[in-house]
Amino acid sequence: MRGVNPENPGGREVPAPKEIAQALERRVLGQQQAVREMAIALSKKLAGLPTGNILLVGSSGTGKTTLMRAVERYLAADPTLAHRSTLIRVHANVLAATEGPPGEALLVRLLDRAREQLGAQASTETLLERVGHGLVFVDEVDKIRSRVAGQPNPAGIRAQEALLTVIENEAVPLTLPEWAGGETVAVDSSGLLFVCAGAFEGLYDAVFDRVTVGRDRGALQSVTVMGEGSGELREELDFHLRDWLRVEDLFDYGMTPQFLSRFDAMVLLEDLSEDDLVRIFLDTPDSGLAQARVYFASRGIELAISPAAVRRVAREAALQPRLGARALKEAFRRVLHEYEFEPERHAPAGVLMLDTDEVERALTGA
Repeated sequence: MRGVNPENPGGREVPAPKEIAQALERRVLGQQQAVREMAIALSKKLAGLPTGNILLVGSSGTGKTTLMRAVERYLAADPTLAHRSTLIRVHANVLAATEGPPGEALLVRLLDRAREQLGAQASTETLLERVGHGLVFVDEVDKIRSRVAGQPNPAGIRAQEALLTVIENEAVPLTLPEWAGGETVAVDSSGLLFVCAGAFEGLYDAVFDRVTVGRDRGALQSVTVMGEGSGELREELDFHLRDWLRVEDLFDYGMTPQFLSRFDAMVLLEDLSEDDLVRIFLDTPDSGLAQARVYFASRGIELAISPAAVRRVAREAALQPRLGARALKEAFRRVLHEYEFEPERHAPAGVLMLDTDEVERALTGA
């Protein structure tokens, strides 16, 4: 079901959150909450309605950047959404090194992107309208913490202030490039949507310490579980970051209260299970398996892999939970290394079949 854009009631319809989520889930697996939050925000934005900014927190490889790219591809694939699809992705630490007024670099990048989409003949007024309705994805936002090792981090403070300037102000000064006239104009940034993402390395351990040995010591109680096969009882701490994370933990990490207050939603991405890794390996178009099949096909070879072998690769990747889906590519790369070097020797009949024996041998060196 689609709704009408109130800013253009006679124009095209707006995709509903469920429709957007279904499209995003083709590329982003195992992160239903993050996908739904993004789909709701994007649907509101495409309808010209107010929507809050989003902060994504998750370990490396859980899908933060993949989700951003999925949104970018979703918008680019639908010409009817073009007037709302000016989107840029930036690394947060780039903002710290940028000279000039805070936040101006982001607006210039949006302006350049709008010109790429609309062409050099587009008027400055039209381009600035596009800029004011842009989407800004900021990756590695955890790298701009205001303190590192207990010491002030001036670069991180500057970068947070640069983002704040654009997020919270409705009239941000922008000096136009020479090709746009070179004058200084005020850009209404209230229509921008910001999605910031970071791994926040060390946050998991810091929160765990807080509830076990720190100021909230004893808050996390152990539970009694029975060991599989042995039947022995043992005590375990069942800790999940989403159950214990507080905004104050991000303050302690080095994100300023002023910065965090500009995000309406803080979404924690799930660590990927072995089953999630299997689905990502088999079903996503950017997986190591999909890329390998393209390579072998270019050599006239069909690459096949048994379900048991797929499961073995996923199990190997699951041993590195902090790497998420990236561990899949690393593990599968170890499997394919010899085959890719001389593909014709390993597949004289035009088919390369990988089973558990081949995968086990490559992963263990046995």
